[in-house]
Amino acid sequence: MIDLHGSIPTFIRITHGKTADVTVLDHLPIEPGAFYMMDRGYIDFGRLYRIAQHGAFFVTRAKRNMDYRRRSSHNVDKSTGLRSDQTIVLQGPKSSELYPAPLRRIAYYDAENDKRLVFLTNNFTLPALTIAQLYRCRWRVEIFFKWVKQNLRIKAFYGTSPNAVKTQVWIAISVYVLVAIVKKELRLDRSLSEILQILSVALFEKTPLFQVLSRFDAQTRITPCSNQLSLFDL
Repeated sequence: MIDLHGSIPTFIRITHGKTADVTVLDHLPIEPGAFYMMDRGYIDFGRLYRIAQHGAFFVTRAKRNMDYRRRSSHNVDKSTGLRSDQTIVLQGPKSSELYPAPLRRIAYYDAENDKRLVFLTNNFTLPALTIAQLYRCRWRVEIFFKWVKQNLRIKAFYGTSPNAVKTQVWIAISVYVLVAIVKKELRLDRSLSEILQILSVALFEKTPLFQVLSRFDAQTRITPCSNQLSLFDL
């Protein structure tokens, strides 16, 4: 789980590959008032109702075969991509028992990708467009995994035991968090990848981080050389 305020992982659970993704919701710490964005692979109405009962909100995508009844509709500005904003109740024998409260169903057309998306949420206060924009933030977790795979040694494991795999994963996550903290505390304009590369070069130097990163700034800055003729001066 990624905190959108700083793209920092706040909850991680390592399981074997046969574990269904949705079961992680059983272990997720629920913070009242917080929003949890997840894809439709996490739809389990009993587990979603647990989030609602803890005073938190969720935003997810609805499945196409969802059995529901519309209770009311609200006007939307279709020029923004919104298509509908409805209050619904579930009608399936099992789903209606697991989630007996009303839900909000928002349909949105993504013109950029020519795709129609339908969102489910238990929040009835925020504008419908805000709910759709919140869901887009879910992609940050995909970006996080991509960054970890591209920049940290996690493509291959040094050991195959559960302890060896978990150790290597936790080390990778710790490195990501430390680099993110350095970037924030020193207010650096560099990307996380650049900071990581600089630190890997100066890993064993007894120099404060700010000086190391400032020194690399000076080295990478292009300065004219008095001994080098310019092609355009010839």
